[in-house]
Amino acid sequence: MQTAEIRRRWLQFFSERGHTVVPSASLVSDDPSLLFNIAGMVPFIPYLTGRETPPYTRATSVQKCVRTLDIDEVGKTTRHGTFFQMNGNFSFGDYFKAGAIEYAWQFLTTPTSGGGLGFDPDRLWVTVYLDDDEAAELWKKTAGLPDERIQRRGMDDNYWDTGQPGPAGPCSEIYYDRGPEYGLEGGPIADEDRYIEIWNLVFMQYQRGEGRGKDYPILGELANKNIDTGMGMERVAFLLQGVENMYEIDEVRPVLDRAAELAGVEYGGRESHDDDVRLRVVADHVRSAMMLISDGVTPSNEGRGYVLRRLLRRAIRAMRLLGVHGESLPELLPRSRDAMKASYPEVETDFERISRIAYAEERAFLRTLASGTTLLSQEVDKVKGAGGRLSGRQAFTLHDTYGFPIDLTIEMASEQGVTVDEESFRALMAEQRDRAQADARAKKTGGVTDTTAYRELRDAGETRFIGYEKLQSDSRVRGIVKNGHSAPVALPGDQVDIVLEETPFYAESGGQRADTGSISGDGFTAKVLDVQRPIGGLIVHRVEVTDGELQPGGTVLASVDDDYRLGACQAHSATHLVHAALRELLGPGAVQAGSFNEAGYMRFDFSYNAQVSQSARAEIEEAANMAVRRDLAVSAEYMSLDAARASGAMALFGEKYGETVRVVDIGGPWSRELCAGTHVAHSSQVGPISVLSESSIGSGVRRIEASVGMEAFRHLAAERALVSSLSDILKVPAADMPGRVHNILERLKKAERSIDEMRKKQALAGAGSLIESARDIDGTAFVATDLGDVGSVDELRSLATDLRARLGERSGVVAVAGVTKGRPVLVTATTASARERGLDAGALVRTASGVLGGGGGGKKDLAQGGGTDASAVPAALQAVADGLSANTAGA
Repeated sequence: MQTAEIRRRWLQFFSERGHTVVPSASLVSDDPSLLFNIAGMVPFIPYLTGRETPPYTRATSVQKCVRTLDIDEVGKTTRHGTFFQMNGNFSFGDYFKAGAIEYAWQFLTTPTSGGGLGFDPDRLWVTVYLDDDEAAELWKKTAGLPDERIQRRGMDDNYWDTGQPGPAGPCSEIYYDRGPEYGLEGGPIADEDRYIEIWNLVFMQYQRGEGRGKDYPILGELANKNIDTGMGMERVAFLLQGVENMYEIDEVRPVLDRAAELAGVEYGGRESHDDDVRLRVVADHVRSAMMLISDGVTPSNEGRGYVLRRLLRRAIRAMRLLGVHGESLPELLPRSRDAMKASYPEVETDFERISRIAYAEERAFLRTLASGTTLLSQEVDKVKGAGGRLSGRQAFTLHDTYGFPIDLTIEMASEQGVTVDEESFRALMAEQRDRAQADARAKKTGGVTDTTAYRELRDAGETRFIGYEKLQSDSRVRGIVKNGHSAPVALPGDQVDIVLEETPFYAESGGQRADTGSISGDGFTAKVLDVQRPIGGLIVHRVEVTDGELQPGGTVLASVDDDYRLGACQAHSATHLVHAALRELLGPGAVQAGSFNEAGYMRFDFSYNAQVSQSARAEIEEAANMAVRRDLAVSAEYMSLDAARASGAMALFGEKYGETVRVVDIGGPWSRELCAGTHVAHSSQVGPISVLSESSIGSGVRRIEASVGMEAFRHLAAERALVSSLSDILKVPAADMPGRVHNILERLKKAERSIDEMRKKQALAGAGSLIESARDIDGTAFVATDLGDVGSVDELRSLATDLRARLGERSGVVAVAGVTKGRPVLVTATTASARERGLDAGALVRTASGVLGGGGGGKKDLAQGGGTDASAVPAALQAVADGLSANTAGA
């Protein structure tokens, strides 16, 4: 049975039994503590924990998930994959254990002709929590399971909680027996390779208290008991398809087979374990990367982008280890697209953008591998004589700064007899990850990681946002939070978070910076510094009390700074206009990848794999300003998500949208986007848009920055003044300035070339005296000179090769140093006789470059290096002499 068919049957089965079919949320989680949705129940957490009221009592979904904690185990076992799909059915205070068990058993064992999966009931086992007699009896009653196929396990295996006070409860897991050829008899407690877990039923029925790990008290039963179940799609698929593991199912195997063809290896052949692991890594990671890019993630060096980059690079690295050194993604990604499009049609419709990003990352990484190998060799050379161990910091720098994979660092270092401090490297990686997660949480909660106080305020109801209609309103202070805890009062000078019943202040979201303004009341005034949404439905105002005392319960006047709001509206509407202009001029693939706007300024990131030319940039700016001139109507309308998509509204990749969304139209279909931000009423109110820059910010992602409104006018006025000043200095009309500047630059270049030629002649003229002053080091003539400031490296290379030629058949080494553009450079050269004695120009220059604070390399006869410390040139030349002496002594 194909995976897409399992998906269809699942949704149909539960839909027919009163469950609302909920589309998969994006892989990108909206929880600041999570990078991705890591389980099927994550999007439903607010309903399961009671923080929000669910819009339905029964739901079902097939949720896309990504987990990368065990990424190093991918391919080695049948249990680890990065992207996977979790089929879930949920009950919010509706049916409980009996219903969940009955539905699971029916779906699994009903024959395929009746809409089920047709599993053999005699091969199914279950586990229940130690003292959950109710679940055990229900399995006997509903499924007719004998006692020996109902096994009891402790809290570590069969008890669920969130890790903090809240709902908790026992679990019941369903396992499939693959047969004696896969392991020991005796059920899941004996062998979880033979007995594969395919479904987990969580019974949320208790309220847990404070505690660590599984050591906490049960405070009582929940008023509303919930059901959360999850069936592993990939595990069920490989069992129903009769293959050995998840890498061989219909949605994954085509990539594996094509990778094997490209590498000229046989999957599952004799003595092919390492190759099999690499092929499985490729198949898993290519699919995972495609799905992440589909949901708007782009490669970068932090957060989600770093995870995507790592997946792609691990796949490319695995292909390299299989013997494929060129580009392989153009062969592999289309196979993954074709395998997944039945379940996720968007990977086909959006494939041009997805492939453009992936292919650019592969090309960049192949260049990184080439340059990284040289960098690694330099680091290895440094430690060969100092314990033969590459530090965790050195490995981390190679990984974090240059993108060099740790597994490649370990392998190549080992080939040269050097080990790597992996433990220190992992610790540095963990520190980086913790910092990233802490920063994400701090952004939403002002540095406070415990959100209990905010959740208590949220329990009293949502904060109503009225800022679309009003910039000033009366409201009531619901609560004050100071340093993460509820506070009874805020005094002058205090910076606190306050929650109002309703507010006109826009909380930062969708790329729009928060409003500024003031909140005042009876005897107090507070300045609004920031506005955020630390948890869903709650708007929090970070304020500084400037006068009087602020207390909960009081009536206040909330006033938005109307000048700032106007500027923010102009910038946000300008962002939409620029987006529409980009798509019109560059094509539909130029879609939004992120944005930021505040009064007077907008920044827009978009997917595009080429530099935007000056002429195209001018056209984009003109198209956006023509839209301003046409005075297009700006309107906002609420509708269902499906209706919005059907209308052609653009959505931001990675954003989570509810069932009802706000669609902002500017000039009808020309610009139609899902957006919760604030906007002007007519495009003419945006004012001028002046593009400041266009640049690359990552693989396949470009950025446009622009001034808007009065800031754009000021920018253009400043440029006009600058042009006028230069016109006066050059004594030409503004229109003739480019030609005059070009002529000046050409004259400068000619003068520089003349100076370079003169320097070369002067250096060569002194070559004879340098040869005469050569030092003899154990029978090798050593010629060293510091030329000081030079025009280019060519001067150094020319002198070095000339001096080497003058040494003739003698054993000789030349070292020529100088400073170009403020950075020290050194060139070494060896004669044939010197090389016969084992002297290597590349090794000598690497030693000297280390003294200069940099690196270098080259061939045995000629090499070049450099660094950052120009004052160390004499010491670098001496290092060459010392290296020469040590080498000849060793010989």
